[in-house]
Amino acid sequence: MKKTSGTGFFRTSFIAGAVLLLFSCVEAEAQVTIADKGKSSGRIIAAESAAEQEAASLLQDFILRISGAQMQILPSGTASGPGDIIILGTVPDSGLSEDAFRINASDGKIFITSGGDKGSVYAAVTLLEKYFGVRYYAADALYYSRMETLSLPEDLDIRQTPAFRYRQTQSYSLKDPLYKTWYRLDEPADVFAGNMWVHTFNRILPASRFGKDHPEYYSYINGERRPGKASQWCLTNPEVLEAACRQIDSIFKADPDKKMISVSQNDGNDTYCQCPECMEVIKREGAVSGLYIEFLNKIASRFPDKEFSTLAYLFTMMPPEHVKPLPNVNIMLCDIDCDREVPLTDNASGRHFMKALSGWSEISDNIFVWDYGINFDNMVAPFPNFHIIQPNIRTFRDHHVTMHFSQIAATLGTDLSEMRSYIVSKLMWDADADMDSLICEFTDGYYGAAGKYIRQYKKMLEGALLASGQRLWIYDSPVSHKDGMLNEACRKAFNRIFDAAEAAVAGQTEYLERVRRSRLPLQYSELEIARAEGRTAEPWVKDALELFEKRTREAGIPVLNERNNSPDEYCRLYRERYMPGETANKAAGASVSWIVEPTAERYRALGKTALSDGIYGGSTFVESWVGWEGADGAFVMDLGKETEFTYAGCDFLHQLGAWILLPKGIKVSVSSDGRSFRDFGSETIPEDDSPQVKFVKIGCRSQSPVSARYIRFDIEGTKVCPTWHYGIGQPCWFFIDEVEVY
Repeated sequence: MKKTSGTGFFRTSFIAGAVLLLFSCVEAEAQVTIADKGKSSGRIIAAESAAEQEAASLLQDFILRISGAQMQILPSGTASGPGDIIILGTVPDSGLSEDAFRINASDGKIFITSGGDKGSVYAAVTLLEKYFGVRYYAADALYYSRMETLSLPEDLDIRQTPAFRYRQTQSYSLKDPLYKTWYRLDEPADVFAGNMWVHTFNRILPASRFGKDHPEYYSYINGERRPGKASQWCLTNPEVLEAACRQIDSIFKADPDKKMISVSQNDGNDTYCQCPECMEVIKREGAVSGLYIEFLNKIASRFPDKEFSTLAYLFTMMPPEHVKPLPNVNIMLCDIDCDREVPLTDNASGRHFMKALSGWSEISDNIFVWDYGINFDNMVAPFPNFHIIQPNIRTFRDHHVTMHFSQIAATLGTDLSEMRSYIVSKLMWDADADMDSLICEFTDGYYGAAGKYIRQYKKMLEGALLASGQRLWIYDSPVSHKDGMLNEACRKAFNRIFDAAEAAVAGQTEYLERVRRSRLPLQYSELEIARAEGRTAEPWVKDALELFEKRTREAGIPVLNERNNSPDEYCRLYRERYMPGETANKAAGASVSWIVEPTAERYRALGKTALSDGIYGGSTFVESWVGWEGADGAFVMDLGKETEFTYAGCDFLHQLGAWILLPKGIKVSVSSDGRSFRDFGSETIPEDDSPQVKFVKIGCRSQSPVSARYIRFDIEGTKVCPTWHYGIGQPCWFFIDEVEVY
């Protein structure tokens, strides 16, 4: 049966036998009866503060749903009796920290004591989940059983303290306010004044407002000041400090209930100010972070009753050698450059991060870790990182980390997104929870009889990753794993598991839909690997693409990557770009001679065949693409014989997140002998600042056929990231994957 209420979307269901057995055992031993045969045995007596009233309403709502009993909510101070639930609120000298709580039974009554903030609410959730059988797995999966009697042990005494004072993750289920409460989660708007929580320099001193009159406020890079929305500040300029403090003061005054704000670098790497004064501080401190901590300490001294968060990210990741952050300066340390196939302590990239974490923990007890469990470029692709989640969270806890954001971008369709959100949230509250129990609880509850197959798939995928020795990183491609965890034998085994999972719940629509949604990353991987291997002409690919398109539409999958490219767009492009066309490319098999070589040896070697092999690259630049960084490019294609054509061009990648921009222009010239070239045409390419990943065909066309054997391409690169880009003032790339001649 389905019904809705003020707290979101709910579904009632009888819980499996093991859970019902638990209830029967609890009932037999319980001495404090809350409700019996549809009538309440007590009341809810709650302090009048907001969190305590929220806890009371939550208990009242679910007790009514489960048992049919309507419990009164009465004010604090009401005389209590047996069966009452008394929500005391924050009690002085309770020894409980923020969000912590105690639930205990005494004299036939239940008492809830809070450590502050949401402690009472989380206590109510614990009662509902642990003793009254409510299970909430995701937005479409909240379950509870009707029970005549609700009771609790007379010796009940539970204390819980969260592993972190701030716990943030991602899930599409957060659209339901109850989900956030149930998983004990925070969001930036709850804590940070003006919702200023990361990459805030341009929000505090917008370059659009200050840049024209005060370019000296912004980074000095490669010989000039570069104001722009992605530029950093010149932190040794005293006017910047004063201007920032004025803005910060106004933000706090506009949001008086908040005590914390982020004053942190804009996104992008190596964009810090390199003027002589700033470089002097960096040299003295042995790290760019020293420049930032000195500046933050000055602000924190001006506002001693406030807390200031700043990033230790990319160029500021390593701690300074001398200056220490003040107690009210919060260090937001990010492990963005780390590989994910093993815990952070176990590979080179992770150990580099651990050096930073250890260094910061020696000089600060106020650390916020931003961890990544996401594939930004291919969200709907397998990302087997469950085996490292708990070890990493324990590592954070043990190094003075008090705030934690796990960025898993759990949009609908992301690889096992519901389970990853569940596991991460549970472990951010209790880092020592039993991982196997959590996974079994989730998979059995969310997938029903198919749960055991999902567990089998998860374990096999993790094992295949570790056996392959291949890295797992946050800009990964399924193609990178085509000879490892996604090799043909593994894919066949995974498909057999999913076939069995679908058969196990064939008559249960809600479970079947979840299994099919969890299979999408495997189906996407098969399409990507077929593309990269040049196998798209095989009949099964057409059927697989149609099925993927059908399933993503049925499930309402919104995006495939962080740049908001949709499944419908992917399927359309797949047909247009990768499926065999009617017109043959006359550059197929042509040889290449470099005039201005690609930037790295890997691209020089790859480009000998990749520009004419007929295999078009995907949205990740790790395969098929040939790149130039901060430079122009030039090369000659030898078609092998005199050939008639009217069009000659290249296929370019546009991916701003990877600093891959379209070039400024292209010039094409042709020759019959490879020595004397004549103009064929040229094109100027407009600047494109759109965030979507694009494949852009750029070339020149002749009104009448031209005959030539050799085609020369001269490409003018953008070379330097513009003011609006994350990498302002730094070298940017352009990438080509195929030369086209028609």
